[in-house]
Amino acid sequence: MKLEHRIRIIAGSFILISLALAHWVSPYWLLFTAFVGVNLIQSAITRWCLMEDILKKFGWAGPEETCCQR
Repeated sequence: MKLEHRIRIIAGSFILISLALAHWVSPYWLLFTAFVGVNLIQSAITRWCLMEDILKKFGWAGPEETCCQR
């Protein structure tokens, strides 16, 4: 699985979990949903992703991608 797919799975999971927590625990969990959304926009604009750095640091990034892989 490519790193980009892992990041999308994590972001989607964070959003769904925070929406469930907002529904059953506290509406303040929607702030976490907004945080994830802002980070997705920021990473699209700046091409830097904190989650990518975290996954690479812990060795969960998977195989390195090169420009010639398809």
